[in-house]
Amino acid sequence: MKLSFKNVLITGAAGFIGYHLALRLLKDGCSVIGLDNLNPYYDVNLKKNRLAKLQDSRQFIFKHQELADLPELDKLFKTNQIDVVVNLAAQAGVRYSLENPHAYVESNIVGFVNLLECCRHNNVKHLVFASSSSVYGANTKMPFSVHDNVDHPVSLYAASKKANELMAHTYSHLFGMACTGLRFFTVYGPWGRPDMALFLFTKAILSGKAIQVFNHGNMKRDFTYIDDIVEGVVRVMGRLPDPNPAWSGDMPDPGSSYVKYKIYNIGNNNPVNLMDFIKEIENALGLKAQKEFLDLQPGDVPATYANVDDLIQDVGFKPATPLRTGIKNFINWYKDYYENS
Repeated sequence: MKLSFKNVLITGAAGFIGYHLALRLLKDGCSVIGLDNLNPYYDVNLKKNRLAKLQDSRQFIFKHQELADLPELDKLFKTNQIDVVVNLAAQAGVRYSLENPHAYVESNIVGFVNLLECCRHNNVKHLVFASSSSVYGANTKMPFSVHDNVDHPVSLYAASKKANELMAHTYSHLFGMACTGLRFFTVYGPWGRPDMALFLFTKAILSGKAIQVFNHGNMKRDFTYIDDIVEGVVRVMGRLPDPNPAWSGDMPDPGSSYVKYKIYNIGNNNPVNLMDFIKEIENALGLKAQKEFLDLQPGDVPATYANVDDLIQDVGFKPATPLRTGIKNFINWYKDYYENS
């Protein structure tokens, strides 16, 4: 698709999704400022190696700084004419939020309001921000729809992402900002995060160690390939949200608003049983996994499943990469990366 903007700020640019989005935008002719604090939640060398590939482009500028540092963030906005902001910076991880809750407040709450303020005062055309499928929390009606209420999170990470949605809506209401939130569903693929299941399972199986299978394998995830996530993000970036003329305060629709605010799910719309997921990894590796069956972890949910009707209707895109293809691509990358690093 033809992009109508030139200068993009991606926060979390050294992260998994941020890296792939930056690559895509650079390829499409955009100038990209990538901001990241390179925090040590997972392997910093992996982040640096992603950045090294981005820095091959003259159109990419890297800023090593914190969203929570408002004076520096303000300086960044004032010295660059930024058209669109894509906020992917966050303290990630459901389980880690049980151990270090303050990290989520600093990055996901303080950092996000700083970003909102900078967008407000510097005429940013569109703020696109990462939410998460985790906001569906205790909901059990499947598939998860953006039009469902999501007021019962089961982890602090999920609560922080729901807070981002509420804060963005407030700025849309008060200042007319165009804000779009994206609820990502279990993203996987090359250059993925080491704390995610595909990475952990592949590493353990190749090392001859047991994999940890939570909820005794009774889990379903809507695994979504990274290229599909990026395609969805790019299409949404180019579509400013319109007020919903049918929105009513008597029966408020959580996924839209009377202001320039919209929420989308980006998921594969095809939940996969965890044991079938493991089988696909075993087939791709040609190895059998040793399995340690464990109870459901606090903060986890047993199933995710994305309704993507709004994404299809508004931007004409539905994620469709087959799981087998995505897993094969990841394993090829994993073997190449660790053999050559």
